[in-house]
Amino acid sequence: MKHPPGLGGFLLALGLLLGLLLLSTGAGLLAYFLLQVHFAPPGWTILGVALLVLVPGAVGVGKLFPWLTDWYYFLPALAFLIVFTLYPVGLTVYLAFTDYSGQRNGFPDRSTETRVVAQEGARLSLEAGVAEALRCDPCRGEPVEVYAEGHRLRARIAQAEGETLLLDRVPPFRAEFVAKVNAFHFVGLRSFAFILSQANQALLPVFLWNLVFATATVLLNALLGLVLGLILNNKGLKLRNFYRTVLIVSWALPGVITVQVWVALLNYNFGAVNRLLGVLGVYPIPWLNDPDWAKVAVLLVNLWLGFPYMMTATLGALSTIPDELYEAAKVDGATPWQALFGITLPLLEKPMLPILLSSFAFNFNNFYLIYLLTGGGPAQEGRLATAQATDILISWAYKTAFSAEGQSAYGLGAAISLVIFAITVLISLVNFRATGALREVR
Repeated sequence: MKHPPGLGGFLLALGLLLGLLLLSTGAGLLAYFLLQVHFAPPGWTILGVALLVLVPGAVGVGKLFPWLTDWYYFLPALAFLIVFTLYPVGLTVYLAFTDYSGQRNGFPDRSTETRVVAQEGARLSLEAGVAEALRCDPCRGEPVEVYAEGHRLRARIAQAEGETLLLDRVPPFRAEFVAKVNAFHFVGLRSFAFILSQANQALLPVFLWNLVFATATVLLNALLGLVLGLILNNKGLKLRNFYRTVLIVSWALPGVITVQVWVALLNYNFGAVNRLLGVLGVYPIPWLNDPDWAKVAVLLVNLWLGFPYMMTATLGALSTIPDELYEAAKVDGATPWQALFGITLPLLEKPMLPILLSSFAFNFNNFYLIYLLTGGGPAQEGRLATAQATDILISWAYKTAFSAEGQSAYGLGAAISLVIFAITVLISLVNFRATGALREVR
């Protein structure tokens, strides 16, 4: 059988490979859950069973479709795409509609672990009262995990009375301990409703600052990069290669280290910046302690980190402009300012526009700068603990999902991530439409 031509052949090959991967993964998961009935299998059981199904499956599919063997080199890349891209995206979407958190994580609560003193089928007698030991009232329908050495079983409480509980299934082993499972539940749009209900304390102020931060960063970096690029593009400038090397240092250094140095430089009491201002007779500035000054500090540090990139991009774009244009303009009597506004800037527009748009998209989700420089702070009155003065949308989502302030609310953090995705797509479409970046070339 010959390889099907065109797009149809590509989609058929992709579908067969995806089906093979999903079938083997499904077989691994099925085997894992079936084995859980009898004992606690290790996590690598899923991978082992999946490989046992994948290898003979690939051989069998290769015999049915001989042309597909040429596509098998694509299998590892496809597997990594599923595991590290599609799975996290799908998991985020799923968790956004649940109340999954540090307390409701689907794992047994070991603080409720209670010894089983007697067992008769699905009826267990505990060493303490069920409601007190498992911290449930009422207990009916609550998920629990019963286990012994090498065995584990999930079940639900069908009935509880005193120190005795009845499970909805019979453990196939002698149970030694029982613990309540911190189950999470599907909550629909409740997380999104909470985000909208707290919009004045989190979503709106964080989004507005996020927009100002990304826009101001792009404008400041582009302006300084343009000015320096025009200066360094002057062939009559002495030591211009030395200046280029010196000015690119802040871009060459690791950003994580640079931001930490700036944290020390901007310290209110001991920072070098305030000490220098003191020498000049200026009172110390609370760079990282005042909400407004903290925003200024974020923009200045991001300017230090980002202007070399814009300078380098400007120099690259300027090198594509023919010198003959400037010579012809000079012959016609054009001044340097006229040459700048009539030749240089118009010819820089097209190559620089994609760079500016990509820079905006990057800075809109510039998590590491906010996290390392201010941690989203300082605190601001009327805001949620996870959405402070310099928090942007992505740092708000992170603090909600992974910090103690946000109670490790992974479900709510996932919902915020979906909101960020929708906002980012909307802003990108507006940018592309306004700039004509996606307009068809006629």
